[in-house]
Amino acid sequence: MNAAIIVAAGSGTRMGPGVDKLFLPLAGQPVVLHAWRQFDASPWVQQIIVVVRDGQQARFQALAAEASLGKPFQVVAGGAERQDSVANGLAALHPEVELVAIHDGARPCVTLELIEATFKAAAVHGAAVAAQKVTDTLKEADAKGFIRRTVDRTHLWAVQTPQTFRVEVIRRALGAARQRGLNLTDDTAACELIGQPVVLVPSPMPNPKMTYPADLLYAERLLR
Repeated sequence: MNAAIIVAAGSGTRMGPGVDKLFLPLAGQPVVLHAWRQFDASPWVQQIIVVVRDGQQARFQALAAEASLGKPFQVVAGGAERQDSVANGLAALHPEVELVAIHDGARPCVTLELIEATFKAAAVHGAAVAAQKVTDTLKEADAKGFIRRTVDRTHLWAVQTPQTFRVEVIRRALGAARQRGLNLTDDTAACELIGQPVVLVPSPMPNPKMTYPADLLYAERLLR
C-alpha cells in the first residue's frame, strides 16, 4: 500500500499580504486541487493525507467534496515548521503503507508519469526525488551583491517534489533531524543525516512551485 502527503500548511507570504496561494484560481480550479487530482488519479496511491494550517480543515474538506475526489483522504493540521507538518502527515498514515510521496501543494504541474517514476525509484533505493539538472550559469555573490566566482554546475540539480520514500526511512530521517534540533525545509536533507542514498529522478516537464504572482501566469500556460 502506498500513500501521498500533500503539504499545504504554508503561509505563502511572498505571494502577497492576505493571500492564500493554494486557493488562488489556476486554469479553472484552485492551485492545490491540481496536485490533489493527480495523486487521486494515480494507480500508485491508495491513501492521501493533506496537511493544512490549523483552522483550515473544513475549507479543504469542502473543496474535496465539491471536486468529487475518489480516494480515501484525511485532512490533518500542520505544525510550526514544514518538517513538523510532514511528521503530522506521517502519523496519519495507514499502518500498511510502505511507500509515501511527499508533495508541495503549491506545485500544480506534477504529472502522473513523474509520480510513478518516483515511486518506482523509491521502491528500489529507499528514497527518490524529482529534480531537474541546472542549466543556467551559476554565480556566487559576496555580501554586497557582487559576483565572487562562477560555480561549476556539472553535478548540480534543482530538487522538487514529489519526494518519495520508504516510510521507515523518512520517519528515521526526520527523527534524526529532530534529535539534532535542525529545521530542514527539504525532506531529502534529513536522509543525508542518516546516510540514506537518495536517487534523483529527472523531471522532463516543467514542475514549478507557485511562489510569486508571475508563477501563476507560467503555470496557467503549462496547464492549458
